[in-house]
Amino acid sequence: MRIFGKVRHRPSASWRQATDRAFTLIGDGRYEDAGALLTRAADLEPWLSESWFNLALLHKFRHDWEQARAAGLRAVALLDKEAGAPDWWNVGIAATALQDWPLARRAWQAYGLRVPGGARAAGGGAAAEPVGMELGSAAVRLSPEGEAEVVWGRRLDPARIEVLSIPLPSSGRRWGEVVLHDGVPHGERTTTAGHSFPVFDEIELWAPSPVPTWVVLLEAATEEDRDALEQLAADAGFAAEDWSSSVRLLCRACSEGVMPSAEGEGEHLDPHDHSEPGHPGPLGHRTAGELWVPERECGIAAPAALVRGLLDGWVADSPDSREWRDLEEVC
Repeated sequence: MRIFGKVRHRPSASWRQATDRAFTLIGDGRYEDAGALLTRAADLEPWLSESWFNLALLHKFRHDWEQARAAGLRAVALLDKEAGAPDWWNVGIAATALQDWPLARRAWQAYGLRVPGGARAAGGGAAAEPVGMELGSAAVRLSPEGEAEVVWGRRLDPARIEVLSIPLPSSGRRWGEVVLHDGVPHGERTTTAGHSFPVFDEIELWAPSPVPTWVVLLEAATEEDRDALEQLAADAGFAAEDWSSSVRLLCRACSEGVMPSAEGEGEHLDPHDHSEPGHPGPLGHRTAGELWVPERECGIAAPAALVRGLLDGWVADSPDSREWRDLEEVC
């Protein structure tokens, strides 16, 4: 038998048993035991790309990016088809985690994606990171194994999202951070215009943000008063977000399903929303009907030297309809 021949064959029963058992152990979080079985499977069938693909997956789950890259390259070397294989996607994630930009470019192109720009950085140095892929907006589930939170962001490339929402402090994440994410979406968010956006699971923090997160209680007489603070923060190059209206509590099944991103209208309350209606703040983002509640819990992403001046300036523009209190840095 030619080990690296093109003729495909069925893996042995021992290979299948070891692999099936390994993925059961992975589901239980027993990565070390799973690794021993997948290594055995690769020894049994080293000519199967699936042997190395499975090892690359395991190393991705463990965030062992050097090993994930090595196993992924073994997998793609044994592929029968030229483009579109998920093996290349895993190589791209590992290369991005390691900032191995020549390999990341090669992986995305081999998968079938167009990567604009030259392969070399300015000055003839090492290849620059992929930019300008124009993948649009998406949602990312932060801390998917903990207190998971879905936030909005901008896709920088197929494996990274820049967080544009202000995450709740329980996520441990900040506005402006870049997170590495997995390739298979878990859920969708839809808009009233009919657009659909995938929800990707965070793998790990790729680039931290120096901008702290604050929580403050506002008295905003109208929605326009609230909007004015968000615009003021954006004009300063930072962000404010009314958590009283943007946060919904969802069970896992709902979060990983297809969910509308709008809040609905009138008396109707989303049956998938597990918040407490009528209470401002993260435990209840809506009230019955069209009633506006002036007290708002707001997240602000801004430097310490700016945040109080930002709030004071917002109040000074309309002192009869705006107040703030209880400012606290939370992340």
